[in-house]
Amino acid sequence: MVDESSPSNDEIDLILVDVVNDNRDKVIAWIKGEPGSWGFFAGQAVVTVRGHAGRDLADTERRLVWSRMWWLLEEVKARIGRGL
Repeated sequence: MVDESSPSNDEIDLILVDVVNDNRDKVIAWIKGEPGSWGFFAGQAVVTVRGHAGRDLADTERRLVWSRMWWLLEEVKARIGRGL
């Protein structure tokens, strides 16, 4: 991320796992491609990481958070597809 006060990628991932676990119904909506489901996760991810950072995120930080959120959702989708 941008500066020393930024959460690490590992910290971001742990935060995003909580976002996913707290919104399992929205995960299913995202997997089904329901309108608004990605926007919901993109927003929740930024708001939650921003809260942990204690400040607004820079543009590059928001893009990283969105990227990590998308990756995590794809991982969940793949695991569900494999029946795990």
